[in-house]
Amino acid sequence: MSDLSGALRVCLADYENQAHARALVTLLDAYARDPMGGGHGLSDFARTHLVRSLAERPQAFSVLAFMGAGDETPVGLVNCIEGFSTFACQPLVNIHDVVVLQAYRGQRIGQHMLALVDGIARERGACKLTLEVLSGNSGAMQLYRRVGFDNYQLDPAAGQAQFLQKWLS
Repeated sequence: MSDLSGALRVCLADYENQAHARALVTLLDAYARDPMGGGHGLSDFARTHLVRSLAERPQAFSVLAFMGAGDETPVGLVNCIEGFSTFACQPLVNIHDVVVLQAYRGQRIGQHMLALVDGIARERGACKLTLEVLSGNSGAMQLYRRVGFDNYQLDPAAGQAQFLQKWLS
């Protein structure tokens, strides 16, 4: 792990800030192009409407990471959507996307971003953080385990929860 002191800045994204908006779209597109993001870039529709659509949702927030002094380079992104735990009768925060550009991986940037997400979730009164990850994404799994995530289960005899999807279009 390299020393990031003074070089890394992690912040809550301001969807009205054009530099933050560009960084968000650029980073999410890089993630979408990565094999762990599906291997295809964002659609023109998503690139055009994503930031405005997030801004319209008070339950959404994003965290950005920048490297360098002065002319900062966007290197990381976490998109989050607040949900609700009916069992706890409290909000929860789903971490929907975690992105660290390949050239910057292994420097604990994801850990710094997730620490800010954790703080924001606590400020919102959330009872837990949730996320989904591909089983073959060992680097991400190491990060998530290091910061306290574990597989979801209510009773070991009932097994672990599975993440399923059904496309509507």
